[in-house]
Amino acid sequence: MSLLHSILLGIIQGVTEFLPVSSSGHLAIAEHLLGMEGASEIPEFFDVLLHLGTLVAVFVAYWGEICDIVREFFRGCGDLLHHTTPDRIPPARRMILLIIVGTLPLFLVLPIKDKVEALSDNMWFVGGALLFTGFMLFFCDRVKAGRKTEKSATLLDALIVGIGQAVATCPGVSRSGMTITTGCFRGFERSFAVRFSFLMSIPAILGANLLAVKDAVEAGIDVQEVPVYLAGVAVSAVVGYACIRLLRFIASKGRFGVFAYYCWVVGALVLILTATR
Repeated sequence: MSLLHSILLGIIQGVTEFLPVSSSGHLAIAEHLLGMEGASEIPEFFDVLLHLGTLVAVFVAYWGEICDIVREFFRGCGDLLHHTTPDRIPPARRMILLIIVGTLPLFLVLPIKDKVEALSDNMWFVGGALLFTGFMLFFCDRVKAGRKTEKSATLLDALIVGIGQAVATCPGVSRSGMTITTGCFRGFERSFAVRFSFLMSIPAILGANLLAVKDAVEAGIDVQEVPVYLAGVAVSAVVGYACIRLLRFIASKGRFGVFAYYCWVVGALVLILTATR
């Protein structure tokens, strides 16, 4: 792998991991409609590193809050051991519970993981999924701004957002788009919807990479390529951080329309090209 190839993949990973345009959908389109065979086939170890790079972006963007969550996790464990309960549950401790509940629906996808991934071969599905993502983003702009934060969001709210994340495992459906819009539909404050979406991505990305580590090791690691890999990882982290900042700004303005129109155009083109092939 060349340095330029590594950097380009890092940019693609950083952009599509966080902006609501569906990275899996774009890979499927590139491979099946644009004739770029193997577009989704990159060294497995590098794929793991790229995802960890975007995870670094989340940690940098939300470092203070993640530290609070970690502290409250250990304090909560201490309370359980000593059978004590604080007079008021700290917001960070409530956030832990919301993230756990929001992650649970992903376990329902594991038994059908291969079937879900196989949907990337169906361009009718991918095109329709992109149109669906566009509609979710379009109507999110028109929902009355909510007020719920980690202090007032319910476990049912978190579960429904988690179901949205599970649905987003389908190619063409954006994970960030689904979780943010679902949160807004449930009355989340827009900034909290974005924050919850990205914090909830931490166990999702870590879990997916833990499942991939074994395959990556079995596939072999080319030690000589590691410096080139690290360049792509650094780029994915920097670009991912910039995209998080951009999406936070867009959410605060309630303007997901530009992404909705993009998803509609790409989805419509996919369906047209599929019909004419």
